[in-house]
Amino acid sequence: QLALVQFFTWFALFSMWIYTTPAVTSHIYGTSDTSSALYNEGANWVGVLFGIYNGFSAVVAFLLPVIARYTSRKWTHAIALVIGGISFLSFRFIQSPNLLILPMLGIGFAWASILSMPYAILTGSLPSNKMGTYMGIFNFFIVIPQILAASILGFFMRKYFDGQAIYALIAGGISMMIAAFSVFIVNDVDSHLAQKKGQQLKIPFIFGKRT
Repeated sequence: QLALVQFFTWFALFSMWIYTTPAVTSHIYGTSDTSSALYNEGANWVGVLFGIYNGFSAVVAFLLPVIARYTSRKWTHAIALVIGGISFLSFRFIQSPNLLILPMLGIGFAWASILSMPYAILTGSLPSNKMGTYMGIFNFFIVIPQILAASILGFFMRKYFDGQAIYALIAGGISMMIAAFSVFIVNDVDSHLAQKKGQQLKIPFIFGKRT
């Protein structure tokens, strides 16, 4: 169940890591000439934006347990992915470089949840003696979507969207929205038990690890 969520989540993330620079430089800065000063200005700004989303995710990580306590881990993760998906899609409509800070904050919110909530949900339903095996299988669904994205995104972008990288981010946004709705098919066993007993939900904090 979680594998489906992870698949569409990491497909979206790969599209961001690879295509944000060409998308921003062409869509907002109006150039695809990698040797131009304008392109390099845009590429440098993307570097700043990536720092912003990573920094903001560190702050959000402390808020996620609070949100989960009052809702659930599933709802918390779904909300975070919806925010991330909308943020991806908003790139298409933004014309000012400075305004890109807003969607990157949204992506940072999603990133904080991506690095913790799926693992919290998974560990609550696994037998401890098989934890390593299932975690290894689980991580396949981080790698596989990135391989797929690397294989098909460039082809579809060239064939159907005239090489416009902004549409790779739109594809990423759609993928993350699918991931958000897929969260609701997941059975969060440990969360149900915790809520039934009135216990505080425990969420492992693994910020900074892409595992």
